[in-house]
Amino acid sequence: MSIKAFAIAAVTLASTASVASANSYFELPRAQTPTSAIDLGIVRAAGNGVVEIYDYHTGTQGALLGTQNVSEGANADVRVNTGAPVRRDVIALLKIDGEVVATETYRIGR
Repeated sequence: MSIKAFAIAAVTLASTASVASANSYFELPRAQTPTSAIDLGIVRAAGNGVVEIYDYHTGTQGALLGTQNVSEGANADVRVNTGAPVRRDVIALLKIDGEVVATETYRIGR
């Protein structure tokens, strides 16, 4: 592959990632009650992807708590089962093709 072709491919990939990020988001950040499911409301995704919920009580991404697949477009009432009641803050990551395109933190009520 020539340098010019490689540069064009890199720019195309970067612009595609930017579009996915701009069109993918969690609609309503909010507080949660300590239950075994995190309610995310509407999640908009620029492509098929997955939401991953991680522990975030220290302000850094911790252990993976649960995942939920989402489809391209608006996904209503997205809920991620964590298997056990979550009592600390969490962070939700929306990934499309393995790339994080949106994040949102959720405060867990005490």
